[in-house]
Amino acid sequence: MATSVGRSPGRVNLIGEHTDYTGGLCLPLTIPYATTVTATGRADDAVSVTSSQQDAPWTGTLAMTGPGDAEGWAAYAVGVLWALGQAGWDLPGVDLAVDSTVPMGAGLSSSAALECAVAVAMAGLTGRPLTPELRRRLVSVCRRAESEVAGAPTGGLDQSAVLLSSPGAALLIDFEDGSVRDVPLPWDAAGLTLLVVDTQVSHTLTDGGYGARRDDCVRAAEMLGLPSLRRATLADLDRLDEPRLRTRVRHVVTENARVEDAVAAIGAQDWPSLGRLLNASHASLRDDYDVSCAELDLVVTTALEGGALGARMTGGGFGGSAIALVPTERVDAVRRAVDVAFVAAGFGPPRHLDAGPSGPADLV
Repeated sequence: MATSVGRSPGRVNLIGEHTDYTGGLCLPLTIPYATTVTATGRADDAVSVTSSQQDAPWTGTLAMTGPGDAEGWAAYAVGVLWALGQAGWDLPGVDLAVDSTVPMGAGLSSSAALECAVAVAMAGLTGRPLTPELRRRLVSVCRRAESEVAGAPTGGLDQSAVLLSSPGAALLIDFEDGSVRDVPLPWDAAGLTLLVVDTQVSHTLTDGGYGARRDDCVRAAEMLGLPSLRRATLADLDRLDEPRLRTRVRHVVTENARVEDAVAAIGAQDWPSLGRLLNASHASLRDDYDVSCAELDLVVTTALEGGALGARMTGGGFGGSAIALVPTERVDAVRRAVDVAFVAAGFGPPRHLDAGPSGPADLV
């Protein structure tokens, strides 16, 4: 039978956190860690999913890939098959073999990497070229798989980043009108490195914290009479009686402004200003959005003390990873300082990763 191999990277979000589902602005980039899916077509309607990182395979049929049929990690893979079928694709049965270097639970989008690798592999298996139009359709397919089958609410940042990004650039996404544009990142020439520190405090987007923040934003927009918080301003805070909702809205409004300022700073190669924006984003996520944790805060503080221009948590929060923009000659010193700080605080050892930007999901 025919075989197709899809490869999809993980991502970090440079800035613009918890703004995708409020119609806001985000600036993610892909990273050089990826999930590879080998799809082998079958003559029947059977489906199997195996992974080098998981013990138990999943087996079923195409009719058993929808909501309520699969659980855990496999739901992200077979949910894509269901969503493709819902989109009108005539799929064969298929064996999916998964291998990944994207850390799970690190806030680096291991779930979207799996979804998009399956989607790309199935496009190859069914003879569909990965045109820009198809890539955009696959973003919607993978979002639907994650939200309706895996049960994880997603705003679409992760799937957009890994399917639509370009090598050497971050991707500015406007979730109000769906537009995207590349933002080149000339860090190497500037002598800078973007570090990723995985706290190894595992997080999940299905445990309620992420959904509760989304619910707060929906409720605040309804109370303000707005279609989304993208239209909110700081003046609107006075119209909200609940302190918690005021802080949620303040984060979203100021974070959207920080994304615009970050794009301008990158264009001007004003790296100190970009660093200050990263710091302000972390403070807002920690204090107004309440999605940081002690380990993430320690990475940020230690990196700044070690010479980073800026640092922040990245991803949904409640654990996961932080990023730091560091002069390249300070990289080893910052990593050692973080390791020492974690030991002193009684935390488990962190994991240090390299950041991109790499390319988008594609056929191998």
